[in-house]
Amino acid sequence: MRFDSASRALYATDASNYRQVPIGLVIPRDVADVEATLAACRAFGAPVLPRGGGTSLSGQCCNVAVVLDFSKYMRSIHWLDAEKKLAHVEPGIVLDRVRESAEEHHLTFAPDPATHSRCTLGGMIGNNSCGVHALMGGKTVDNIHSLDIALYDGTRLTVGATSEEELSAIIATGGRRGEIYAGLRRIRDQYSELVRKRFPRIPRRVSGYNLDELLPESGFHVARALVGSEGTCATVLGATLHLKDSPPHRRLVGLGFTDPFIAADHVPLVLESKPIGLEGFDGMLVDFMRRKRLAVDDVTLLPEGRGHLLVEFGGWSPEDADTQVDRFLQVIAQTPADVRHYTAAEAPRVWHVRESALGSTVFVPGEPHGWEGWEDAAVPPEKLGSYLRELFKLMSEFGYRSPMYGHFGEGCVHMRINFDLESEAGIRKFRAFLDRATDVVLEHGGSISGEHGDGQARAALLPKMFGPELMQAFREFKSLWDPLNKMNPGKLIDPVAVYEPHENLRLGAGYESKKVDTYFQFPEDKGSFAEATLRCVGVGACRKQNPGTMCPSYMATREEQHSTRGRAHLLWELLEGSVLDHDWGNEQVREALDLCLSCKACKSECPVNVDVATYKAEFLAHYHEQHPHPLRDYVFGFMDRWAHLTSAVPGLTTRLANLPLQIPGIDGLIKQALGIAPQRKLPQFAPRSYQSTLTSADATASQSSVLLWPDTWNNYYHPHVMQSARQVLMHAGFTPYTPKHHICCGRPLYDFGFLKEARSYLETILRNFAPQIDAGTTFVFLEPSCASVFRDELLNFFPADPRAKRLSDQTLLLSEFLVRRAPGYKPPALPGQRIVLHGHCHHKSLIKMNDELTILSATGAQVQLLDAGCCGMAGPFGFEKEKYEVSQALGERVLLPAARNAASDTLLVTDGFSCREQIAQNTNRRALHFAEVISSPPRPHS
Repeated sequence: MRFDSASRALYATDASNYRQVPIGLVIPRDVADVEATLAACRAFGAPVLPRGGGTSLSGQCCNVAVVLDFSKYMRSIHWLDAEKKLAHVEPGIVLDRVRESAEEHHLTFAPDPATHSRCTLGGMIGNNSCGVHALMGGKTVDNIHSLDIALYDGTRLTVGATSEEELSAIIATGGRRGEIYAGLRRIRDQYSELVRKRFPRIPRRVSGYNLDELLPESGFHVARALVGSEGTCATVLGATLHLKDSPPHRRLVGLGFTDPFIAADHVPLVLESKPIGLEGFDGMLVDFMRRKRLAVDDVTLLPEGRGHLLVEFGGWSPEDADTQVDRFLQVIAQTPADVRHYTAAEAPRVWHVRESALGSTVFVPGEPHGWEGWEDAAVPPEKLGSYLRELFKLMSEFGYRSPMYGHFGEGCVHMRINFDLESEAGIRKFRAFLDRATDVVLEHGGSISGEHGDGQARAALLPKMFGPELMQAFREFKSLWDPLNKMNPGKLIDPVAVYEPHENLRLGAGYESKKVDTYFQFPEDKGSFAEATLRCVGVGACRKQNPGTMCPSYMATREEQHSTRGRAHLLWELLEGSVLDHDWGNEQVREALDLCLSCKACKSECPVNVDVATYKAEFLAHYHEQHPHPLRDYVFGFMDRWAHLTSAVPGLTTRLANLPLQIPGIDGLIKQALGIAPQRKLPQFAPRSYQSTLTSADATASQSSVLLWPDTWNNYYHPHVMQSARQVLMHAGFTPYTPKHHICCGRPLYDFGFLKEARSYLETILRNFAPQIDAGTTFVFLEPSCASVFRDELLNFFPADPRAKRLSDQTLLLSEFLVRRAPGYKPPALPGQRIVLHGHCHHKSLIKMNDELTILSATGAQVQLLDAGCCGMAGPFGFEKEKYEVSQALGERVLLPAARNAASDTLLVTDGFSCREQIAQNTNRRALHFAEVISSPPRPHS
């Protein structure tokens, strides 16, 4: 139970335009906790809001209520019966976990929204979620067998389909259950003809309550009637799901048309071929992707045109799938479409384009902000072209524009329109547009929500769609389950009044980004730290568990405050100042940022490029203006200086520096004084630094020279790596040189907020290396974290300095240099050699692993790139006593088991000093740097 200000701030918004600060937060471990929470809320008359992944786009997941977050603990699959095609799950289970278990039996839970890696089944049930393959298996409502629920008054029920005999028996039994079922039968009998008449018969009607599921022809399915009720009626404790057959062989075809309206016109023809998925998007979306450099290589696979359809077929054999495609290609040959038939390798890349759609519509350079508000209306697929033409005509009248993308096969199209939600005039215009757009949808026989629900965004528009009689039926339905109106009040349906779409806006009239003086310049965010924290739109891609690197600490703790989204929201709330004190010394914000590993994965993996590593460094710089740094910060932050001191007299001073770490008891006292985990071994300096071995010629530039950067880690700890890199560069035909004087990029300084000093380090580099920068000399780096300083932080400090831009462009990792600047280079032959490759976080996030894979594969080796996320060491992070367990948990996810399980003759390769330390300190293996592998025939280290 958390009623502190930071927890309330964390849950004040979802992925929508809305913000309401909750009363408090409960994270239940089991059903008993939920029952106890409801009892406590009843005692105080407090409203309740059950919540899943918090990715809702219509405001249904924020309210002045006690929030129940099921996603941390109540996330089990109780059982899965492949023969009956049923599974019973808890509400906090993430969709992908269900699908992974089902796919073992060639089954799936058909609805798969774009948030499948983090959305929960409870949230999907509350929202009636859909997704790409709802075309194959329907919406969530179509895949629910039964629900276990708890009402606000404490009543526990399991509900599902109900025969007339069962219905009569339940009513005759009486009690609260009998009262509810009697009321439901009365609603059915009184409103059935109106439901049949007014409910649009389209694939994507999500608006309103599912009263159609109470009709005799629907089997009086009480569970399905509750699907899509957005937590306004009951709390879901468990669900029995219907699983659908999942064809294992998939084929993808892309169609390009002159414009998206013509693409929409061809949807009915495409549907005749019975695809299992039919998605669409327009040319503006592709333009925005290129502008934001999202999926830039993948968009080249798209067919020609400004309107695109992606058509997926599924079969039970390769021949079956191929036959379906062949028939479809014959049909589509009579149309003006440009056609691309994708290979198995190309298809995931094309789907990546579609899945990047949301990220490409947010924070587009040169564009005003786009917002939700009219992003998921649905119409009959045969009317989609007409609807889109009318809607875009209306948008033009209002001066609005947006890319479009979504589920064209079911007539549901997503948008992110440039509404002005920061001025009174803009908000009035927004509200007027919603009324007019609703008219357009209803004229086409559609639903104002086709996927994201009503929540607050569309609740006030429902009377237009359903009329006064059905609105009364909805209110009666709500009152049966929740007579005190304590379940998510004011959202979807309310017996008094729902919130208007322009109330509770996160920004609202008069909003201005707070102006604060910062060290970083935030050039991509109008020079504003507050604008940077506004980047987070709440889609929660950082809350995933398995693939990728973002967000390591959330993977370990499953705490919202340790997600990229949570940290960005807390920083925004800090500047907003109504819940959290507007004070850089805020301890709760510091605690949330403390477990950030500064991996920078969010900068590339987040759909809107939220950069928490930078935000953390900025916050800490101001925090420590009020609070002194502990000794450990100075030891780790200025490690380059201490390392340089040890090399004063090569051999002698390093032995003296290492000596205390070799004396039993002394090393323990050092660790205790510095707050270092006792389980860790402090790395020892090499007897001689790389720089101390250089001759005058080695440190002098020539015409064919490249500058081999002596980073602290490889120079003072692993000089053999730099020697290997030197050999590689000479073999490639270049003359590497390395300055003999001490230099450092200052990477560790950012971890502790020493930004004034970090900027000074970079100013010195820009000044001292001005001749080399101006001459176009390439700076070759071996440590990815150091290279990332020049690719990232340098430009954030000095965005207008042309020399900084040139240095950033001239900074390359060794693998990048060999691929891009040494076209004739051939690595040594390692035929059949097995290599397990782990990417340093900064390597994966800012630079990518492609070049390293290219070179290693060119040796003839069998290379396996681990999807291991962060190694968990992350510079000083893994050495700190209070972070040791998190560090180990991250290492044990993938990397450490892979290192232990690798055959003795398999090479473990990673460029990160931290990554090699994590492996060395937890296994009997020693990892190699890429430079060592290609410099001479390598041998595995044990």
